[in-house]
Amino acid sequence: MQARTRWSRGRLLAARLSAGLGLALLAAAHPTADAAPGQSEASSSASSSAPSAEILLPPWSRARVPNWATSVHILKADQPLRVYPSRDADRRGSAALSVHLPLFGARQGRGCGSMWLHVGPRAWVCGDDVKISAGEPIAPGRPAFEATADGLPYRYYFAGPDGSLAYATLNEVDIGEPVMTMEKGFAVAIVEERTLARQRYGRTNRDLWVPMRDFGAARPFYFKGAELKDQKPDDPIPVAWVLSNVASVYRKTGTGFVVTGESHKRFDRVPFYEETLRFGIGYTRIGEDTWMRSKDLRHHRMASPPSEDEIAFGARWIDIELESQTLVAYEGKTPVFTTLVSTGKGRTKGHPFETPKGVHRIWVKLLSTTMDNLENEMANRYWRIEDVPYVQFFSKGVGLHGAFWHRSFGQIRSHGCVNLTPLDARRLFWWTQPKMPAGWTASLPTPYDRGTIIRVR
Repeated sequence: MQARTRWSRGRLLAARLSAGLGLALLAAAHPTADAAPGQSEASSSASSSAPSAEILLPPWSRARVPNWATSVHILKADQPLRVYPSRDADRRGSAALSVHLPLFGARQGRGCGSMWLHVGPRAWVCGDDVKISAGEPIAPGRPAFEATADGLPYRYYFAGPDGSLAYATLNEVDIGEPVMTMEKGFAVAIVEERTLARQRYGRTNRDLWVPMRDFGAARPFYFKGAELKDQKPDDPIPVAWVLSNVASVYRKTGTGFVVTGESHKRFDRVPFYEETLRFGIGYTRIGEDTWMRSKDLRHHRMASPPSEDEIAFGARWIDIELESQTLVAYEGKTPVFTTLVSTGKGRTKGHPFETPKGVHRIWVKLLSTTMDNLENEMANRYWRIEDVPYVQFFSKGVGLHGAFWHRSFGQIRSHGCVNLTPLDARRLFWWTQPKMPAGWTASLPTPYDRGTIIRVR
C-alpha cells in the first residue's frame, strides 16, 4: 500500500550536524529558583526533598535546568523532535503523548522562547511545547505496545456495508453533528469502548467516537515467517511455503512422480532440499522421498548481495524477490529470517502501484500511520485504514508495513507497499535501523544510525 504522508523525504534526509549535541549537565549550587510557570511538574514533595539549586550548562548557553528535573513530559501526540536545537532543524522523529522522555541537557536555540531540551540521541524538543518533570523517565527497553498473539498493536474494526459516522465526543454520537463520514470498508483502531443507553460505542485512536453496531472486528491471523538458525551464506533457503489451498504430495518413481494421497494446505511451511524437472513440470523435494510441485510452493532464490560496503562487515539488510513474493533478512551475507510478502500490483516501471526495484534505504519508521486514497478524484472506490502498524518507508511513500485486511501473502496485492503479516511486520520493525527509542512514535536516520538497506528485485 502506498500512503500519503506529511514527512518530506528530501528535507528529512539532509540531516545537518549539530554543534551542541553531547553537552553534559554540570552540577553547581545556586540560590533557590523555580522553573518558569507551565514548564514544571515537580511535586511539592520532590521540591522539598531536593536541594534548592539549579543545574547549569556552560555559560554561553545561558540555559538553566532545575536540579530536580529528570524527564520531559510530552503534551501532544507525535511531538516533533529535531536533530539540533532550532525550529529550522530537520526532523529526528516524534514522541508519544504523555510519555516522559529522559532529560540529558539543555541549551538555547532559534525558535524557542525558553530552552531546547536534549531528550535522546540527536533529539531535541522545545521547552515551550513540553513540561520538565521530576517523574521517572520511560525505561529504555519498554515496548511501545503490549505483546499480542497476532502482532496487532490495536484492535481493528471495519465499517459495514452501510458505512458509519464518527463524532467528536461520546455524548454527540447518533444525535449530534458528525465530524467524519466512514464508508464501507474503512478501518479504525479502537482503544476504548463504553456502553451508553444499552448501545456500545468505541473511541478510535484518532480520538473520535463511533457506534460499534456499524463495525465488524478484523479477524486475527497468526502466520509468521521462519527464523533461520546456523544458516551458511551459500546454502539455499531451507524452507518453502504452500501457496495453493490444497497441494498434493508425490513420490518419485522410475518413470515419474505419483500422488501419495497426502497433501498440505495453504501457508504450511515445508522443508526445501532440491528442485528437478520431469516432462516440463517442476518438482521440489520436501523429504527423504517426498516431493511437491514447485508451482504449489513459494521459495526465495538466493542472489549476490548489494555492493554497499557495510554488508561485508555484517550490516543488516533485506532482500525482496518479486517473482516468489518472499523476503529474506540478512546479517552481512548470512540469512537469518524469511517470510512471505504481498507487493504492488503494478508490474511495469512507473506504474502507480509499482514496488520499485533497486537498492533503497529506510528513510523513516512510524509505529503507525493512516493510509487512504481520499485525495484521488479519479478513484473508483475510496478506502481509508487508520493506524496501519509498523511502517518503514524506503522509497518515497512505498514501504514495509503490517497488513490485517487480507491474507494474500505470497501473491501480489498491494498499491505498491510490501505487505507483511502483523507478526512479521513487528519482528522486522524492531530489527531494522534506525532504532526506535522508547517513547517515540517515529524515527529518522542519522549519520550514526543509518537506515537499513532494502533491495527489491
